[in-house]
Amino acid sequence: MVLIFVIGAFCATLLGGLFALRLKDRLHLILGLSAGAVIGVAFFELIPEAFELTAQTGDVRTVTTLIALGFVAYLILDRFVALHSHTDDDHHAHQRRGIVGAGTLSFHSFLDGIGLGLAFQVSPAVGLVVALAVLAHDFSDGINTVNMILKNTEERAQAFRWLLVDALAPAVGVLATLFFTVSQTTLGYLLALFAGFFLYIGASDLLPESHHSHPVYWTTLSSVLGVAALYAVTLFA
Repeated sequence: MVLIFVIGAFCATLLGGLFALRLKDRLHLILGLSAGAVIGVAFFELIPEAFELTAQTGDVRTVTTLIALGFVAYLILDRFVALHSHTDDDHHAHQRRGIVGAGTLSFHSFLDGIGLGLAFQVSPAVGLVVALAVLAHDFSDGINTVNMILKNTEERAQAFRWLLVDALAPAVGVLATLFFTVSQTTLGYLLALFAGFFLYIGASDLLPESHHSHPVYWTTLSSVLGVAALYAVTLFA
């Protein structure tokens, strides 16, 4: 059964990325939708799941601290490792930013696979619920990964390569769970950290870019739709 959901996650991610590649001329609208989706994933999936997994410890402050730490860590990474540049090296700076963003999203997909594998180790019922949640947002993960590359480099070939990495990441995560186990509390802390990453990517990177030199009305609407869609998906999943 796990193999079925791994294949499903691969297909959902790949379809989302191909959707973004095909509609490159409407990238500002897709970026707006993507920004809303990333923020929605953080608020409606990662943060609630982090609190749920750490509920036994009752350590709410640690979870919120890790969310803030994730946000600040990605801010530092964005400003000092993948620097915005106005020199002749501007293209290389944007390439670094795209790779860092796509790499983070792919690592999140890897964690999805870890969560999926561990959930099925607990019980088939728990595994099914987690699998539905993973499939629910893998489509937007594919869109987000492609957008991170296209926004910074406009290189379709590179975007497709990262899309394949992101699509394969859940399968690698599932395989990894055959060699180690992670406590629920530790997994919750990891999700909190990545929620901070996603809040930064959505609010400080994708959202401003989607409004740049484009009508505010449509991009705002697409962002709201992205948030609403992820809310609905996580609610029903």
